Amino acid sequence: MRIAYFDCIAGISGDMALGSLVDAGADFEALRETLGGLPLEPFSLEREEVESFGLRATKIHVDAPAAGVIRTYSSIRTLLDQATDIPGDALRNAQRIFRRLAEAEATVHRKEVELVTFHEVGGVDSIVDIVGTALAVSMLEIERVFASPVPTGFGMARTEHGALPIPGPAVVELLRGAPMYSRGVPFELVTPTGAAILATLVEVYGDMPGMRMEAVGYGAGEQRLDFPNVTRVLIGQEERAAAVPSGATGDGDVVLETNIDDLNPELYEYVLERLMAAGAQDAWLTPIVMKKSRPAVTVSVLCASADQEAIREVLFRETGTLGVRATAVAKQALGREEIEVATRFGKGGVKVGYRDGQAITVAPGFEDCVRVARAAGIPAKDVYEEAAGLARAQLRSSD
Repeated sequence: MRIAYFDCIAGISGDMALGSLVDAGADFEALRETLGGLPLEPFSLEREEVESFGLRATKIHVDAPAAGVIRTYSSIRTLLDQATDIPGDALRNAQRIFRRLAEAEATVHRKEVELVTFHEVGGVDSIVDIVGTALAVSMLEIERVFASPVPTGFGMARTEHGALPIPGPAVVELLRGAPMYSRGVPFELVTPTGAAILATLVEVYGDMPGMRMEAVGYGAGEQRLDFPNVTRVLIGQEERAAAVPSGATGDGDVVLETNIDDLNPELYEYVLERLMAAGAQDAWLTPIVMKKSRPAVTVSVLCASADQEAIREVLFRETGTLGVRATAVAKQALGREEIEVATRFGKGGVKVGYRDGQAITVAPGFEDCVRVARAAGIPAKDVYEEAAGLARAQLRSSD
């Protein structure tokens, strides 16, 4: 499995994350061409090689109008739905990053998520940084993301809302549960965009996991500091034996379960999202009745044994449960691949399951179907049925 480790030497921002991934090998010209298709105000995207305390790094420049359109979360979601040239996995990550940002802003400003208005983060440069980072992660075929503890800086910063403490309220909300420290630097080292990228993509913060390193990249920031102002990313193949947490039972899969009777039902969607981000192979909810006829929910998670500590961490932190039980399971899985089909309404991914070399299951990606359906103004089931039919025809023609 290909993994990435963000070493937040001087914190992280959107352009530093993107710069580090470009420096590590993401195709900049392909990125620029794809990002140029976003329905945004005119902008240019350039890269520059710079040096910070002897370290060569890549600086990303987005040249866009200073006073752009003020966008709501809902309008950005619609904008991304219209970006038909972006691969499905990159688009899903971009949507997830903006969702996390909107949730953090909604908490800080006590608003409904759909009504959140982005100021700095709604600008062209931030949108390009976020979508570009999601694209670069896809290009580099990164499957799991880890990060170091995060230095934030301290003091006060000027924003659209006036002077705010560092780290800013949205950054604090986004990095809730992540290890943070000031590093004694009186500057903002983590922007909301950088924090949202970490909060969405990172499974575990801490020491670098075991890996056979294949690439390293440095993304440069703006401030002049007393140390290298860079975010470093290391990319390589995961070394499973070195990455097994203490308490893991060895090879194989486990099902982790806990019964919950006091969690706001609106939060379960977020819990499942965090479980999948932490490495779950599947996660599901089962309504149950506990003692004294109390209605409750069993949260079940299928995961590799090596991932169970990260999954337990999410269950304890996000549900407030006092205990998690584990059952070793034996599993047979079909060989899988994802193909892309072009329906009359737009492109989308289709998962294909193989047994003994024969394709026996065809399942269009739900999020791709919804994205295409929204853009075309048609029922999602119509996109689903056409995508499934096209995939089956494509598989028959290749046999």
